[in-house]
Amino acid sequence: MYAQEQIKQIQANTLQWLDDQLALEVSEENIELLREVLRFHEHRYYVENDPSISDAEYDRIYKKLESAEKAHPDWIARDSPTQRVGVGMIKDFPKTQHLVPMLSLENSYDAEDLLDWDRKARELSGLEEVEYTVEPKFDGASISLVYEDDRLLRGVTRGDGETGDDITPNIFQIRSIPLSASFSKHNIKQIEIRGEVMITKEHFRQYNEKLMEEGVPPLANPRNAAAGSLRIKDPKIVRDRNLVGFLYHVSDITKLTPDQTLHQHTHASMIELLWNLGFKSPKQEIKIVKGIQAVLDEVSAYEKKRDDLPYEIDGLVIKVNQLDLQEKLGMTSHHPRWAIAYKFKARQATSTLIGVEFQVGRTGAITPVAKIDPVAVGGVTVSSISVHNEEYIHEKDLRIGDRILIERSGDVIPQIVKSLPEWRSGKEKQISFPAQCPVCHEQLQKSESEAVWRCVNASCTAQVVERIIHFVSKDAMDIRSLGDANVRKFHSMHWLNDIPGVYSLPFDALSKLDGFGPKSVQNLQSAIEASKKQPLYRLIYALGIRFVGETTAKTLARHINHLFDLKTMSVEQLQGLEDVGIKVATSIHDFFQLPEHQSMLKKLEELGLNITAEKSSVSDGNLSGNTFLFTGTLPTLKRSQAEAMVEQLGGQLLSGVSSKLNFLVVGDDAGSKLEKAKKIPSIKILSEAEFLELLNSNNKQ
Repeated sequence: MYAQEQIKQIQANTLQWLDDQLALEVSEENIELLREVLRFHEHRYYVENDPSISDAEYDRIYKKLESAEKAHPDWIARDSPTQRVGVGMIKDFPKTQHLVPMLSLENSYDAEDLLDWDRKARELSGLEEVEYTVEPKFDGASISLVYEDDRLLRGVTRGDGETGDDITPNIFQIRSIPLSASFSKHNIKQIEIRGEVMITKEHFRQYNEKLMEEGVPPLANPRNAAAGSLRIKDPKIVRDRNLVGFLYHVSDITKLTPDQTLHQHTHASMIELLWNLGFKSPKQEIKIVKGIQAVLDEVSAYEKKRDDLPYEIDGLVIKVNQLDLQEKLGMTSHHPRWAIAYKFKARQATSTLIGVEFQVGRTGAITPVAKIDPVAVGGVTVSSISVHNEEYIHEKDLRIGDRILIERSGDVIPQIVKSLPEWRSGKEKQISFPAQCPVCHEQLQKSESEAVWRCVNASCTAQVVERIIHFVSKDAMDIRSLGDANVRKFHSMHWLNDIPGVYSLPFDALSKLDGFGPKSVQNLQSAIEASKKQPLYRLIYALGIRFVGETTAKTLARHINHLFDLKTMSVEQLQGLEDVGIKVATSIHDFFQLPEHQSMLKKLEELGLNITAEKSSVSDGNLSGNTFLFTGTLPTLKRSQAEAMVEQLGGQLLSGVSSKLNFLVVGDDAGSKLEKAKKIPSIKILSEAEFLELLNSNNKQ
């Protein structure tokens, strides 16, 4: 970014601004010089990690600028270092469209995947050997930056790939991201740059220590901490998180004058350009190699030094280096053909199993949870792991006191891989599964068809609380101001003892609690009142009927006029509905026959909840009579978006594969549903692109 001559001059200017006797007075003529000095030292500290003045000296110069701008507001420039914190609370994050969609990358997990990808790249390019770049796959939150006329115009989250949240005020708090850069010197008027926002391991540790000293629970892991930080509405808090932004891809360029030089450029040269313009790009980490064998060598080397890096990475990204060749290879609707992500193996660690707690769910299922000596796995401290059921414990041969091997599957979900019996001393104890409910002490029961023990006492306080938590959850009645913690708190105070109790909370008494000001109480009242108008399918799902998910709830709502119609339907009639088998039908029938459930539903009706079905006008749409199921991660659509498209055209959604299914739409990591569907000839299997084509063709009819 700075030539040697510039560095010498800036260092001389720095001394002048610092020297008490020769200190320069700030004027309109030299204020930009002062800003340049501060930008230089920010770059040395936040990008190069090599400061050349102390924090106190930086602060002295910063305050000099701050004082001058305060005295002369007309001197303030938008890209001044003082403007990073020149915003107040953010009211909302507006949606903004990316100039170029932020596509996902194709994932690979072993050498065979990389060899196959290389083969395709060579075949499409017509080359015997391709030049690649290998760089870290940063484990943070994706962002897109747009600069226009050399100044940062906006910063946007990835969102759904097409549009994201405009978080520009928070991007301003990340000091490794320049507020301006000399793009115009390179014939660039506008540029869109992709990157990742992260917290280094050291800053993450320091921040968590600070939280714990204040009695606040620590953040879970660096990745989630970075993503959450970008959505905080107070930029000053964002500034305190010490976020860092790595910029690793140029997605769009608008030139000042026509320039046909794409064939001269490489991905590596663009990374170097960003670095030279002051960005923290992976210039120092990127490797340029010839051929796939060299890529495999780099993969092996990186995996060994992964833990030595100052930040979290979860793999590597391999890209075709030549930009004109990237353009030739093109992209699918999901991912570019010129890049692939190599994912590292799941993180593993060993710990000691110190105990097992047995938790009671809303349906009475007893779930054993292993308590282990806290251990860091992939950037997360793990202290609890679900061990599912009694059979799982026996299969893994788990004992209290065992040394165990654990891993985070996909770097997210912790699980016990196995016990390590060679470490046993003889003092280990067998895990005894309880015969009675750990909460209400009723005798547990287990059916022959299940591996789960259950408490069948519907009045068990643990089940009551979990049922209320489910009832108010986002996908059910969506009472957002009444979360898990408040449900448990109100239940312990005997204000909330059942589901109807949600609609008769003592708001006058509640307003006297710490943390419940007039605004909080008003928001809670409004959310509860609004939930009464939720569509019937949401209420059916919220009731927590065993085996009834959102899709089945929608099916039931489509075939009735009133909630109590379900009370009169036989198991056989329920089975006649699409996506309802004998197990689901029996569960629904039994739920509505219980007097206590009938009494609860009557109370909800009296309290004003909507219990009638709203008949959709799209039931006779172009997809009417067709059933759909989605599996895996779709390339561009969220599952909810795709399902809404089906329903808008009159199609119906199923929750499982059966002969009643017409179309299975498949994304990444499809799993067992795809294998099962392949065995039923009547089911048509579609990609997302084929699904969208089907919808378009039906829309035109």
